[in-house]
Amino acid sequence: MTATMRPSISACPACIAAPGAEDIAQRDVPKEAKLAISVPGVHCGACISTLERALSTHPGVNSARVNLTLKRALIEAEPHVSPEEIISTINAAGYEAYELDAGTLAARAQDKAGRDLLMRLAVAGFASMNVMLLSVSVWSGAEGATRDMFHWISAAIAFPTIAFSGQPFFKSAWSALRNKRLNMDVPIVLAISLALVTSLWETMLSGHHAYFDASLTLTFFLLAGRYLDYRTRAIARSAAQELAALEVPRAVRLEEGLERTLPVSELRVGDLILVRPGGRMPIDGEILEGWSEIDRSLLTGETRPIFAEPGMSVSAGEVNLTGPLTLRATAVGQDTSLHRMADLVAIAESGRSRYTSLADAAAKLYAPGVHILAALAFVGWYLYSWDVRISLNIASAVLIITCPCALALAVPAVTTAASGRLFKKGLLIKDATALERLAQADTVVFDKTGTLTAGIPEVGELDHLGTRDLTIALGLATLSSHPLSLALRTALEARGVKAAALESGREVPGYGAEGLWQGRQVRLGRAQWVGAKASGSTAAWLAVDGEPPLEITFSDRLRPGAQEAVAALQASGLEVIMMSGDSAGAVEALAQRLGIAQWVAEALPGDKAARIAQLHADGKKVLMVGDGLNDTAALTEAHVSVSPASALDAARVASDIVLLGTDLSPLAEAIKVAGKATQRIRENFQVATVYNIIAVPLAIAGLCSPLIAALAMSTSSITVSLNALRLK
Repeated sequence: MTATMRPSISACPACIAAPGAEDIAQRDVPKEAKLAISVPGVHCGACISTLERALSTHPGVNSARVNLTLKRALIEAEPHVSPEEIISTINAAGYEAYELDAGTLAARAQDKAGRDLLMRLAVAGFASMNVMLLSVSVWSGAEGATRDMFHWISAAIAFPTIAFSGQPFFKSAWSALRNKRLNMDVPIVLAISLALVTSLWETMLSGHHAYFDASLTLTFFLLAGRYLDYRTRAIARSAAQELAALEVPRAVRLEEGLERTLPVSELRVGDLILVRPGGRMPIDGEILEGWSEIDRSLLTGETRPIFAEPGMSVSAGEVNLTGPLTLRATAVGQDTSLHRMADLVAIAESGRSRYTSLADAAAKLYAPGVHILAALAFVGWYLYSWDVRISLNIASAVLIITCPCALALAVPAVTTAASGRLFKKGLLIKDATALERLAQADTVVFDKTGTLTAGIPEVGELDHLGTRDLTIALGLATLSSHPLSLALRTALEARGVKAAALESGREVPGYGAEGLWQGRQVRLGRAQWVGAKASGSTAAWLAVDGEPPLEITFSDRLRPGAQEAVAALQASGLEVIMMSGDSAGAVEALAQRLGIAQWVAEALPGDKAARIAQLHADGKKVLMVGDGLNDTAALTEAHVSVSPASALDAARVASDIVLLGTDLSPLAEAIKVAGKATQRIRENFQVATVYNIIAVPLAIAGLCSPLIAALAMSTSSITVSLNALRLK
């Protein structure tokens, strides 16, 4: 195998690492991608291969790549290839698909945070190794001009390196001081700066010892902790922006009877909009012409498609299933229901950001104490010796030995170990403080459709249908692309049923399918259409001319592990609630099946978020588990949130934790691991505190040079890391 490699003349690790990191960041949304399609049903490598193969054979498609993590297909195609064609190809391959606004996604696709930290870490590591080599020569006995030369070379390496690599700490400390508060980075910056100044002073006075290696090693350790923290979570993008990308980018406007495709941004209230079968509503509006069925599951959680007829109101984001509809726009752009949902998410995000992590709480107590000790050490020794040089050295040693490197590593070391353990169980931790918040959860709120259930209709009992009826039902089901028809067709074909030969078969949008069998009219569809009385359950009715209609019921299949997860959570003493936008009958039936005493039905997105806010006001710490667009505000409002990998992008982005598999049972284990992780973090804080109680008096007494202080600080950091590994 041969590979073409880009030539490089880089001489440092960062210069070599940076292009690779940049390539990784740019892989998700290539610049040349013309179309971005959300494919929420993708869940494995076989799905990727199937989709990419189907897309690559479509005329006009130059390249197609499916991203499993983002559940998104990125296509480079000729200008004449429309999104509708691509979506049809994906649907034909067996997957649902929704167009995304590629421009919105590309504008924020490249996250430079990881690349930036990796580059600074590599530079600090490279520089610290070189300065350490120079220090070995000094420790080995270099004297006079040779020692001074090594010190000056070390200074020439250390100052620009720390000016570059230490920027995350400098910026954070400056931001805190500018807002008249202290954080963990303030003593870090002070320790690094004082070590540099002291070392430079010693070098200028031809002193025997300089501590450039200590300041560089300190910077390297701290950057390693910062990068470790970054790697524990996926890149968290704004859920509100993700919702904006889910809007339909183009629409068909009717102008004097002619169709014109144009950007949604150009639509105005009162415009006539044509929405074809399979398309999503680009605006809020009222149906003027056409009959169809609307899928509202992504927005409201309703499992049953809603009958659509003239005079009915529809919302942006809903999916038109069976027939073309002409709408009059009543709200466009920022005024649509989808945008209002994005506003709810943005408000909830700002509320959650006020959470104070354990590390921040420790910093409020720790940072002032460190500064006071260092200042007292300097003043005390100066009054004792009247020697600024000695006083500054001892103050530097106090700052370095108390530098919160162990505290800075306490949280990321534990979260990395815990995240690795949970990853093996099928849970991906996205947010740095998610484990802390998960350990505090005492109430679990589940969405229904797509979360506790698979969101896929499943055919009920068919024993009351004879062989003839089954063949007719299959023949009619093949005429329709309705979700219930697809489920029925799959079930009947699995039983080996052969479709009856029908004449004049056709789909009647919004009602069902009909045809002629042996000269008799047969229908499969809504109860009222076939002359039956609706039972209230999710059902399709089969009618043969001259015979009573037969009901074919459907249920929503339980997600694997749902029963076990609910039972385990309740056994752990957690309160379990189910909230859904589905009808009361469907929600109550599932609640009884799972043993959930508290449930809420027909809840709108704002209702879910408001209910969780009320639970918080009552002193509860809510874990929200959901998957739909209607759950995004609630996921963000919750104290901590989980979404399945099968969820739409917006829900996964709004959540703190992603369930990678289809099984819900790891949820209870995750809460236990989170509790243990929080305990380890507190233990690490205790280790750091005991270390300081022992080491600080030695530094104040002048028994530790800055170099010894740096070694002691490194020992405490290693101890903290080893304690974190106990989680594995």
